[in-house]
Parts: sequence; C-alpha cells; structure tokens
Amino acid sequence: MVLGVGGLSSLTLWSQADGPMWGLDVVVAAVSLVAALAQLWWPTSGALAATLLATLSPVATAAATVGALQVAQRRRFPVAAAVAAGGVAAHVLQGLWRPSSGISQQWWLLLICASYGALLGWGALARSRRALLISLHERADRAEAEQGRRVAEARMAERRRLAREMHDVLAHRLSLVATHAGALEYRPDSSPEQVARAAGVVRTGVHQALEELRQVIGLLREQDDQVDELQPQPALADLPGLIADAQEAGQEVRLREEAIDDGAVPQAASRTAYRVVQEGLTNARKHAPGRPVDVLLHGTPGTHLLIDIRNPLAPADTAPLAPGSGLGLVGLTERVRLAGGQLDHHHTEGEFRLHARLPWPA
Repeated sequence: MVLGVGGLSSLTLWSQADGPMWGLDVVVAAVSLVAALAQLWWPTSGALAATLLATLSPVATAAATVGALQVAQRRRFPVAAAVAAGGVAAHVLQGLWRPSSGISQQWWLLLICASYGALLGWGALARSRRALLISLHERADRAEAEQGRRVAEARMAERRRLAREMHDVLAHRLSLVATHAGALEYRPDSSPEQVARAAGVVRTGVHQALEELRQVIGLLREQDDQVDELQPQPALADLPGLIADAQEAGQEVRLREEAIDDGAVPQAASRTAYRVVQEGLTNARKHAPGRPVDVLLHGTPGTHLLIDIRNPLAPADTAPLAPGSGLGLVGLTERVRLAGGQLDHHHTEGEFRLHARLPWPA
C-alpha cells in the first residue's frame, strides 16, 4: 500500500511541481497516504477520507481509487456503489476547480466513470470469488465430517452385527457346558470313561466359551441398547452355496482351495472368510459386471488362512450396476481387524484385488 499509493502520489506531485498550489498538494499527498493505510483496517472510512481529499488535489486520486477497490472487495455492493459514486462526484468537482489542460471535461468525466465502474466490478467479482471459495471450503469440511460420521456409523453397525453373531456362538457353548455338567451332577454312578469324556467336553466348551467371551467384551465396549433378531451366521461350509448363487446369477466364479479343510478352520475365522468372499463377489458384480472372479483359499493350522479375490477392472466408461456407498469395505476391514487379521484392497495390473489374512491357530 505504501509503495503503490506513495509512488503514484509522488509522480502526480512531481507533475504538479510548477503549480500555484504545490504546498497544498504536498499536504494532501501526506494525508492521503495515511488514509490509504487506514483502508487496510477501516476500508469505508479510509476510502471516504481519500475521496474527500481528491476534491482538493489530484495527488489523492491514487488513494481514492484504491479505497474504492478495497470497499468493493470487502463490503456489500450498495456500500461499494455509494463510495464509487462519491469518488466520481469528488473528481468531477476536482475537474471543475482544477481543470486539466490536457483533456476536455467530457473526456475527463467519461474516464472517471469508466475507471470507477471497472474498480467496482473488479472488487465485486473478487468478493464473490472469495465468498465462493469460502463456501466450497465449508462444504468440503462438512462433506469430510459427514463421511467420517458415516464411516463411524458403519463401524458401529459392524460391531453390533458381530456382537449378535458372537452371542449365538457363546450361548451355544454355554448350553453344551451346562448340559454335560448337569449330566455329571445327576449321574454320579457313571463309569470313569463317561465321566472323563463329559469332563473333557466341559473343559473344551469352557475354553472356547472364554475365547468367545473375550471377543464379545471387546465388541461391546460401546453402549448398544438396540436388540434385533439373532440369526445364525454362515461360514466356509456354506461357501459352495454362495458360489452357486453367484453362478446362477450369471457371474463366472472360479474357486480354488489349497490345503483347506472347512471343518478344521476356527469358527470365527470361517465366518469372517465367508464374509470376505461374499463382499468380494458383491463388489465384482456391482463394479465389474460380466468379468470373471478368481477366489483362492489357502492355509494350514498354525499359519494363516489366506483369501485372495481378483477380478479384471471394467472399462472406464462402464457404469456400475448399483451405486456403492464405499462403506462395505470399511465394515469388512473392521470385521477382519477384530478377528485378528489384516485386509488389503487395491488396483494392480488392470485388476482389482482383495486380500485377507486371518489367524489359524494350530
């Protein structure tokens, strides 16, 4: 502000050096520079002060025009239009009092009106652009917060569903333990072999129930008062039915199992693996319709259960069969993480890959 307004005022003052009012011009130049600086904090007051000075001397023209631009950028349009009109009136009076020998009054008036009109439009455009950018930033922040909320809700929904699923398994374990313990209580005359077998079942059931209970406690740390109907959850044993349903719907699925015994896979890992395959097939049907899907299951006790699902990417101009919310993989990632595993999904070499690794204790 100092360099711009001060430089223009100095040039104007230098051009008026031989005039009879050079002393007044020096004073006006100094005061107009102060008014220009005041525009940084009080644009309207600073602009009006510079406009008033412009009626006395042309050296205040730079401060007055810069003030009009500042008001147009930072105040509402009616205020900016009023300041611009005041600037035009001030320069008309200046032209009548101290006419310029190099330009006629008509051209002087036209030049002043065009200049202030351009400053008013330029400032209004800059103000509108700044308001638009602020609005876009606010919308982006709200969208990000909304997406975060949706992700959190998806995770909570997945936690609730897992808690219901664990409830079924835990209730089943405890009922078996209660049945065998009751048999030991009411049949004290059982043979040692029967007692040992029942005790072994109780010990195994209690151990499994404790493991399931540990997972349930971890899942139910969040308060949840909603009670829904509990349903049994599918596992790897139900995978052929899932594949058959997909193939019946026209989806080409190639399943390959390596060293997999469905009965030996832990139930928690088996259910999670089923959900991973289900989500992979669903995503392929939605985003790459008509493309084949390769499903690989590999693992042995004491290592990990690996699930690898691949399908070629659809062409860029292919619209998905159904809009995706992007929350399916979020919930699946949370499910796999809670099961002690890892989930990764990415595009590579023209295909989409979904890779999960679940613990498989010996």
